[in-house]
Amino acid sequence: MTLRRPGGPEVLRPGEVPRPTPRGGWTLVRVMAFGLNRSELFTRRGQSPGVTLPRVPGIECVGLVEESDDPALPPGTAVAAAMGGMGRKYDGSYAEYALLPTAQLMRLRSTLPWTVLAALPESWLSAHGSLEALRLRPGDRLLIRAATSSVGMAALSLAAALGVETAATTRDPAKTDALRAQGADHVVLDRGEGLGDAVREVWADGADRVLDLVGGTAVLDSLAVLAPGGGVCNSGILSDTWTVPDFEPLEDIPSGATLTTFSSSEINRGDWAQAALDAVVREVEAGACRVVIDRVFTLDELADAHRHMEDNRAVGKVVALVHRT
Repeated sequence: MTLRRPGGPEVLRPGEVPRPTPRGGWTLVRVMAFGLNRSELFTRRGQSPGVTLPRVPGIECVGLVEESDDPALPPGTAVAAAMGGMGRKYDGSYAEYALLPTAQLMRLRSTLPWTVLAALPESWLSAHGSLEALRLRPGDRLLIRAATSSVGMAALSLAAALGVETAATTRDPAKTDALRAQGADHVVLDRGEGLGDAVREVWADGADRVLDLVGGTAVLDSLAVLAPGGGVCNSGILSDTWTVPDFEPLEDIPSGATLTTFSSSEINRGDWAQAALDAVVREVEAGACRVVIDRVFTLDELADAHRHMEDNRAVGKVVALVHRT
C-alpha cells in the first residue's frame, strides 16, 4: 500500500507495486504481520518531518526471510524489524514484501502466532526499554499514563512481572476492567484537569516513577505527581503535541527528580534489541506476560484500522495479518 498524498484514512488504498529488488546489505522479507502505530497517523496526515511521498508506510513487521546476502539469514528465517527509518526514510511494512536493512533484523525464535509476534517489536521493546530507563525496582510505585495504548498495556504486564505496584490512567471508565486484567493495581481516571489529587488518593506522597505516553504538556503534570526523588520517562506522544512550550527545567522539574526518555533508536541497537526481544518472547511464552491484541485487520482494511486508532477505540495493539502461512 503506497501513500501518495497526505490526507485522511481514505488515502490508504490497496494497489499493486513491484516486489522490491534485493541488494547488498538489505534483506527481502515476506511480511507475515505487522503492528500499527500512531506515528503512522502522522505520516499519513503529512505531519512526519523528513518523510517524502510516495512512501509505503509501516514502522515494524514480523516475517520470513525471502532473500538475503547474509549467510546467517537463509530463506525461511523468522525475523522482526522496527523503526530505524522504516516507513519513513525507506518503504515499510504496509505490503506483502519489505526490503529492510539486514543489520536491523532481529531473529525470532518462537512458535507464537504471527499476530502475537507482530505486537512485540515496537510496543513491547519500547515498554521494556522505558522501564529500564526508569530503573524500576520491586516495590516501586509506577504510574503509567495512557495505559490502554499498546505500549502502556505492555508496560503494565512487564511491571507486574517485576513486582511493581502500578496505577494506570485512562480517560474512558469503560476501559477500567481491561487495565485491571492486565495487572493494574489501581486505575486513575484522567479528566484532563491534572492528576495530582487523583494520584495522591492512591499514594499520599505521589508516584516513585511515571511512564508518560501522552507527551507534550502532560509531562509537566507527570513531574508534579512525583514522590520526592522520583523520575519520569516520556516515551510517547499520544497527545499529538511534540513540544512543551515555555518549558523551564529549574521550575518544572522538582528538586532531586529526574526526567528521561527511551529513544526509539535503541530498538535498532543490535545487541540490546535482540536480547530484549528474546527476553520478551520468553516472558510471553511462559505466561508471565500477556499480549493484548485489540483487533486484527487485513491489508485491504488499513483505512478502517487508521479510523479505529484515530477514534481512540483500541485497548492494546492493533495488528494487520498479511499472510496466514
